[in-house]
Amino acid sequence: MPKVLEINGYKYFFFSNEGNPQEPCYIHVRKAGNLAKFWIGDQVSLAENIGFSASELKEIKRIATENAELIKEAWNEFFKRKCQGKIGLV
Repeated sequence: MPKVLEINGYKYFFFSNEGNPQEPCYIHVRKAGNLAKFWIGDQVSLAENIGFSASELKEIKRIATENAELIKEAWNEFFKRKCQGKIGLV
């Protein structure tokens, strides 16, 4: 479970074995028992949410958007394939 970054208590990570076939580029975010998943493509968009409020999701998405290149680089390095695509336009 590679952790990409941690900001304001939000841990941004991805699972190394999620999906078969492997899913497009994403990032999970966990804090205090809450969990969300965001697609990382041309834009960052919410895929799932368990427990975060709307204001928390806005902050999490802002951080993910600001760090999208770092997330993509970590993804590319770990999975040895390109994080790309027009995932989520929300």
